[in-house]
Amino acid sequence: MKKTALVLGATGLVGSHILQQLLEDDRYGKVIALVRRPLEITNPKLQVAVIDFDHPDPSVVKGDELYCALGTTLSKAGSKAAQYRIDGEYPMQFGKMARQNGVKQYLLVSSIGADAGSGNFYLRTKGELEQNIQSLNFDNFVTARPSFLLGNRAEFRLGERIGIFFAQVFRPLFPAKYQGIDAKQVASALILSANQGLTGMQVLEGKNLLKVV
Repeated sequence: MKKTALVLGATGLVGSHILQQLLEDDRYGKVIALVRRPLEITNPKLQVAVIDFDHPDPSVVKGDELYCALGTTLSKAGSKAAQYRIDGEYPMQFGKMARQNGVKQYLLVSSIGADAGSGNFYLRTKGELEQNIQSLNFDNFVTARPSFLLGNRAEFRLGERIGIFFAQVFRPLFPAKYQGIDAKQVASALILSANQGLTGMQVLEGKNLLKVV
C-alpha cells in the first residue's frame, strides 16, 4: 500500500525539495502540503491544505510520515518570540496532532549545533524542539542537522549568501560536519531514512548525513 506524507515548510529551500522528491517517489500515493497560502505547483498526488497555523484543524494532519522544514530568521520574524513560534512551537504543535492521529514517523530539518543547553538562541530553539519531538515517542524520529544549506532560495538572505560563499571557498578546511550541503541531499537523506524500517531517534549530520544517499 502506498503511503501518505505530510509536509510542513513546503515552500522553503529544503521543504520544496522534500515536496518534489515525494511527488516523484512511487512509494507515496498522496502528499499533503500544510501551507498558509495556495501553492503554484499541481500534481495528481498533491493535496494542498491551506491552514491557519495558529488555529489548525487536527483532522488534516493524518498520514504515515510528517516532514518538517519550517524555519525563519530573526530579521524576517521580527522578534525572538515570533521566531520561536515558527521554529519551535509550530513544529511541536503539528507533531502532537500527527502523533494523536497515528502518524508513525517525524522527519525534521534541524541545524548543526542544535543543543537545548546552548547559549545561542537559534541553536537552543532547535535543540529544545528535538527534545520535545523525541518526547512524543514516534516510532521513528529523524533529525537532520545540516550546516550551510546550498541551493537557490526564493527569498534573498544577504548574510546567508555571504556565509555560503565563504563556506564553499574554504570547504576543504572545515570539518565534515560544518561543510555546506545541498538542500536536495538533505531532502533525499530524510526520505531515505523514512523508508529503511528504522525505529527510535536518528541523528543525521556531517559524514553521516552525506553518506545516507
